[in-house]
Amino acid sequence: MAGGLAEAFVERGPIRTIGVVGMGYVGIPAAVLFAEVPQYRMVYGFQRDSATSGYKISMLNRGESPLGGDEPGLAALIQKVVAAGKFSCTADFSQIASCDAVTIAIQTPFLDPSDLLPDFSALEEGIRLTGRHLSRGTLVVIESTVTPGTTAGIARRILEEESGMVAGRDFGLAHAPERVMVGRLIRNLQDHDRVVGGIDDASTARACELYSPILVQGRIIPMSATAAEVEKTAENTFRDLQIAAANQLALYCEAMGVNFYDVREGIASLKEEGVTRAILWPGAGVGGHCLTKDTYHLERGVKVLGRDLDWPEGERSLFLSARAINDFMPAHMFHLTRDGLARAGKGVACSRVAILGWAFIPNSDDARNTPSEVFRDIVVSSGGEVSVHDPWVEDYPGVTLSRDFGQVIGGADAVAIFTGHREYFSLDPAWLREATGHPHPVIVDGRNVIDPDAFIREGWVYKGIGRGDKNSHELFP
Repeated sequence: MAGGLAEAFVERGPIRTIGVVGMGYVGIPAAVLFAEVPQYRMVYGFQRDSATSGYKISMLNRGESPLGGDEPGLAALIQKVVAAGKFSCTADFSQIASCDAVTIAIQTPFLDPSDLLPDFSALEEGIRLTGRHLSRGTLVVIESTVTPGTTAGIARRILEEESGMVAGRDFGLAHAPERVMVGRLIRNLQDHDRVVGGIDDASTARACELYSPILVQGRIIPMSATAAEVEKTAENTFRDLQIAAANQLALYCEAMGVNFYDVREGIASLKEEGVTRAILWPGAGVGGHCLTKDTYHLERGVKVLGRDLDWPEGERSLFLSARAINDFMPAHMFHLTRDGLARAGKGVACSRVAILGWAFIPNSDDARNTPSEVFRDIVVSSGGEVSVHDPWVEDYPGVTLSRDFGQVIGGADAVAIFTGHREYFSLDPAWLREATGHPHPVIVDGRNVIDPDAFIREGWVYKGIGRGDKNSHELFP
């Protein structure tokens, strides 16, 4: 089998034309980095011409980035490769037939995490369209984060059904998970090590050949396709677990009346050979597309691929407990807001709450699974009124967003900081209190971006995640 595929790759020749299916936060930077490689002659970005995403096609072909936020190097690189005639975005998937390699990067959310059933509909459509136009000797790489077993299972089956060919004999198939963060897309793709796993040795080798030219500092780490799927889901699950540990400790510090950040500094100071106590930061909640669902892919993989799991009887998964803690943090922000309003002699009902930050990550317009929305819904269901400011996010379904800071703050009884945008690190407590029009407005810091003492001196009721030393402060007149 492997010999036949190796021969098919030799007949095909070196990789020269590449297709990237899915023009999002992963597909766009990957496509233009491929296009910048001298030996790659042409890169096609494949995007459905839908009502919600079709606009990306014309923007990209004009050399413009459809991604908002601060993405160093991306806009200039798009402009460069379009001007050079090496990148084109299209809705014509038949051009896949001319591609030597095709990567697929489409979101894989869970509509209901409780049943561990992901929504693979969009990904399956992308795989089906790819298979329909596949030619002999092509390499297909799934970059989407998926349940372990998906590449060698569902993806392989669909590709073989649509193409009439056999994976591992007529075409290659691999999984190479993306490892990027919004705001660092280009740098991450060039500098992070790249995990690559094929369904056989020939597919793995061809995938290594595909990705090696775009790496600047990173190295290729080869493994099997299923191992690569486990690696990616575990990688994000571990980060989610680390955040949950910081969040739980912050809640403990609040309950015990101490400063989490003092405790953290002490913990992190223990460094010697073979010993480290690195600890992340607590916050108002975890958002985005990856951390909020990759734990469920890992858990599902155990059920789909595992036999008998040896596990402490009656104990819940540590990873699922971490997810529950992180999902709880927007509710905790509400509890802090409610308690702060009570100190000011008010209830949530009929109070006006200003949310600062709708994006889930600083200095970006990415608001996928934003914890701000959970907080907003709780406030509204409790009878409060909400206004939202974000300097980066232009619009969001069902939510009115404003870039007019004064308008959002004006008349607010409480201000909740949900995103660490650079604009929020220099808030003036005196000006801000005057803008609210209240003698004792409430400020709830979910990202540790303000100086508590400066706000307390100006008459604010301060509440902050992990700030047990300040959350019951004396109220200044």
